[in-house]
Amino acid sequence: MTITIVGHGYVGLVTASAFANFGNDVWVIGHTKEKIDRLKKGDPIIYEPGLSELLQENLKAKRIHFGADYEPVSKSEIVFITVGTPPKDTGEADLSAVFDVARSIAKNMSDTKNNFTVVSCKSTVPVGTNNKVEVILKKHAPKNSRFAVASCPEFLREGTAIYDTLNADRVVIGSDSKKAIELLLKLHEQINGKRVVTDLTSAELIKYVSNAMLATKISFSNLISLYAEKVGADVEAVLDAVGLDKRIGRIFMDPGVGYGGSCLPKDVMALIDIGKKLRIGSDFLAEVEKINQLAKENFLKKIVQNSPGKSVAIWGMAFKPNTDDVRFAPSIFIIESLLKEGFLMTIHDQEAMENIKKIFADKVKYSNDIYQTLKNADALIILTEWNEFKQINLEKVKKLLKNPYVFDGRNIYSPVIMKKLGFKYFSIGRP
Repeated sequence: MTITIVGHGYVGLVTASAFANFGNDVWVIGHTKEKIDRLKKGDPIIYEPGLSELLQENLKAKRIHFGADYEPVSKSEIVFITVGTPPKDTGEADLSAVFDVARSIAKNMSDTKNNFTVVSCKSTVPVGTNNKVEVILKKHAPKNSRFAVASCPEFLREGTAIYDTLNADRVVIGSDSKKAIELLLKLHEQINGKRVVTDLTSAELIKYVSNAMLATKISFSNLISLYAEKVGADVEAVLDAVGLDKRIGRIFMDPGVGYGGSCLPKDVMALIDIGKKLRIGSDFLAEVEKINQLAKENFLKKIVQNSPGKSVAIWGMAFKPNTDDVRFAPSIFIIESLLKEGFLMTIHDQEAMENIKKIFADKVKYSNDIYQTLKNADALIILTEWNEFKQINLEKVKKLLKNPYVFDGRNIYSPVIMKKLGFKYFSIGRP
């Protein structure tokens, strides 16, 4: 097929590279010349394992193309919208980019009855958004154009985005058009996963509900970690046992310094906002978000009350490993709060340093060497569970630190081993 993807962030670029690799002719539309030029040279801009190689392979095969012109829409069978929907101050999703893109797509559709175009939204949008997109298309599209609207939400995880795209748990396709559904099913033939064909509204809601459930499991785990700390229990042992119940499972029950990233925080806030507009009690989801903030504050309190000095090393800026994404990352809250408390920080993250520099500039120090970060530090703080940190030489860490204090926001070390090595070790929900 010939397909067009508007937007080249995580979702757009991974989706484009995957479909191009299946032999489709894929056109990717952006609006920043510098980024488009970098993409044309095979630079994916974002860090995602395997993405650079996949992009370069498809560029070489001339199956993927980048530009700012919407002209490819006129020859495309399917057009995906993958632009961002960031939260407003109220938590409501900002849909301005989606609607702007919809207008541009409409104006560039084929003006012939022989062509049929599916406009499918992959961006996470509130219920009813695709109906509004359809209204925009009808208003601005050429008289003879034929099209249908669909919702095809993504469920990829940063850090494993390519695998998740090719090996999905489910492929959700929502549309009122039989032909649109047939075309989307055909496009996804080489992707694993159960097909869920449904209406537009249900498809829109599925994505929000999925992320809200994942956020709930994390916040629930952090709530139990507070119980564990009060009574002296080991939250990991508790959740391991609870997770053995097949009705519950252990995945995403990870106590720590809180969830972050581009999806869970904004989608929980958006679902709360949707609930208010529908006059549905959304206190439960509000508590999920509140507990997430409490997890960050509880970890900060441990540092401020127990650190032997105010010069600290921090490992991990990204909201999770295998990504350079710092959007809504707990590290931002921790650094901002420690700066207010008068702390001096040297930070290290193998991928997210440049993104964090855009936020804090010269307010903190940066080190590309994991051990160099520790020199003259009163304590070590861990905020991302990178494998590099898990496999570190802990005896060397102890020698480099001024004081053997470690504040572990991701529970990556064993309290028993840390005690044997002579560390003062503070983790989440464990003695």
